[in-house]
Amino acid sequence: MTSRLNPYITFTNGDARQAMEFYRDVFGGELTMNTFGQTGMPDGPESDKIMHGQLETPSGYTIMGADLPQGMEHTPGHSIVICLSGDDDVLREYFAKLKEGGHVETELEKQMWGDEYGSCTDRFGVQWMVNISSS
Repeated sequence: MTSRLNPYITFTNGDARQAMEFYRDVFGGELTMNTFGQTGMPDGPESDKIMHGQLETPSGYTIMGADLPQGMEHTPGHSIVICLSGDDDVLREYFAKLKEGGHVETELEKQMWGDEYGSCTDRFGVQWMVNISSS
């Protein structure tokens, strides 16, 4: 198997299930999720929260995510942005879906370097950049 890099997003407020289902609706693909209860903590306060979720998309993307367990520190900030780039028109659809209920920093439009580019923060607070090559 070839090495690959994929984002692993930690969600607060128990949003992992909803967020991962949202990303499945955006990108398509097969989503698997395991709760803390399914993995050995059936009676804990977080038994129904997501311990590990993984989305495998038809485009070859893998997005992973989980709920942050109680007692683990979360430092919010903008230390990661997920960038989608290429020359496929489906990127426009992804951007349109990702921005729904979120905030657009830069609308998807032609930029001075010749490509179409847009950035947004989705409704779960995850930042996305989309760059569509003009070639």
